[in-house]
Amino acid sequence: MSETTVARPHSFPVRLLRLFGGLALYGFGLALQVESGLGNGPWDVFHQGVALRLGLTIGTVITLVGALVMLLWIPLKQKPGLGTISNVLLVGVFADLGLYLLPTPGGLAVQAIYVGLAVVTVALATLFYIGAGMGAGPRDGIMTGLIRLGLSVRLSRFLIEATMLAAGWLLGGQVGVGTVVFALAIGPLTQLFTRWFPLT
Repeated sequence: MSETTVARPHSFPVRLLRLFGGLALYGFGLALQVESGLGNGPWDVFHQGVALRLGLTIGTVITLVGALVMLLWIPLKQKPGLGTISNVLLVGVFADLGLYLLPTPGGLAVQAIYVGLAVVTVALATLFYIGAGMGAGPRDGIMTGLIRLGLSVRLSRFLIEATMLAAGWLLGGQVGVGTVVFALAIGPLTQLFTRWFPLT
C-alpha cells in the first residue's frame, strides 16, 4: 500500500460504524467547545453568529450551512459521497444534543477542561469519519476544491477559516482564547492520533 492510500476497514458495516461514530463525536466535540464559553473554532464562530441573528439553534445552522456549502462544490467539480451527506444531516443534530445534555461549566478550570476535551474529541472524530472513506465533509470539500484550482493546502485552509472567523465575529459569534487553542491544537493533535488510528 502506498503512503498516500487511505486504508479502508474490511467491511461495509464497520465503515458505517466508523462514519456515524465519528460524526456523533464530532458534533459532541463542537458542543463542548461552544458550551465552554471561551471561544469557538472558526467555522463555529460563524455558525453561532448566524444562529444568534436568526434565532435558530447552532445545530440547525450547522446543517443549513453545510447544505449551502455543498452548492459551492458544483463549480469546484467536487463529488459528494455518503459521508458528505451524512455529515450535513447529522453533525448539527449531535451538536444540539450535546448542548442540551452538557452542564454549563461553573468556573474557568471546568471551561478549560471543556476546551481540551473538545479539541481531543474533534481530532479523533475527524480520523474516524475520514478513515471510513465515504467522502469528505462539505466544508473540507471546499478546501480540496481550491487545492485542485492551484492553491496550497495551507493557503486554502487559511482563507476559508479566516473568512468564516471574521464573518462570524461580525455577526456576534464568540471569539476568545478557546478559538486560539482550537486553531493551534487541532492539526497537531489530529496528526498525533494517526499513530493509533492511521489513515494510510
